[in-house]
Amino acid sequence: MHKSDEHTDAGLARRAAEAGAEAVRAHAWATAEKHHKGGGDFATAADLAAEAAVLDLLRAARPGDAFTGEESGRTGAADADRRWLIDPLCGTLNYAVGTHLVAVNVALREHGRTVAAATADPYTGETYWTDGERAHLRHDGQDTPLVPSAQSALVDLNLDPPYPNAAAFRAAHLLTDPDFEAAFRPRVVSSTLAVAWVAAGRRAAYITDGHLADSVHFAAGLALCEAAGCTVTDLRGKPLHSGGGGLLAAADADTHARLLDLIDRQYHRATP
Repeated sequence: MHKSDEHTDAGLARRAAEAGAEAVRAHAWATAEKHHKGGGDFATAADLAAEAAVLDLLRAARPGDAFTGEESGRTGAADADRRWLIDPLCGTLNYAVGTHLVAVNVALREHGRTVAAATADPYTGETYWTDGERAHLRHDGQDTPLVPSAQSALVDLNLDPPYPNAAAFRAAHLLTDPDFEAAFRPRVVSSTLAVAWVAAGRRAAYITDGHLADSVHFAAGLALCEAAGCTVTDLRGKPLHSGGGGLLAAADADTHARLLDLIDRQYHRATP
């Protein structure tokens, strides 16, 4: 990102995600206090500190915008044209046991479109960012374009609930499909950091169930994949948020088609 880009929405998204990542690094996971939210879900002091750091920066730079934080909820005008989505620590369960597979996600939605987004990895110092048109990886002050690749054959599966399509599809069933085993190798990162990895060529694909419209968890990763040129649809191969939900983000059209065929088999088996 050039110096002149620092104060654009994309530059602000990147700086905000990096501020959140710095807050995460400043906390020791071993002594992280848990703030229980019910249903087995919880936040830690790192989640709260990271969200505060992100919001402080965004509110100072864009006081007229609206905000949705995973921990603090919605603030600002309910009908605002511009709304920032903040996921301060995606992978809280990983973080709470010292597994450094987490991400700080920041995305700006304007008139129904994500126009800027960033995903920061607190422990590698890498930030994946997009202005909605191009996608880059920033590391050690240098930007390089994100280039998707299916060469690894690694497919990340989100096995966390909820499963709104469970009657017809479960990502876990792919683990025992012989054709999946013959072509791909499963991974379970349990953080949307893995969605950014599809855009960066570190994963061949990412699959999850769920309704993801305006999701603080997924908005940044989806924007990165789309800007990088990945093939991104719902679980039925339709445009995102237009049907039954879920996500199939693949590095290329061929990988997407092969995985969509495996997913379709589950749906067909569930049809009387």
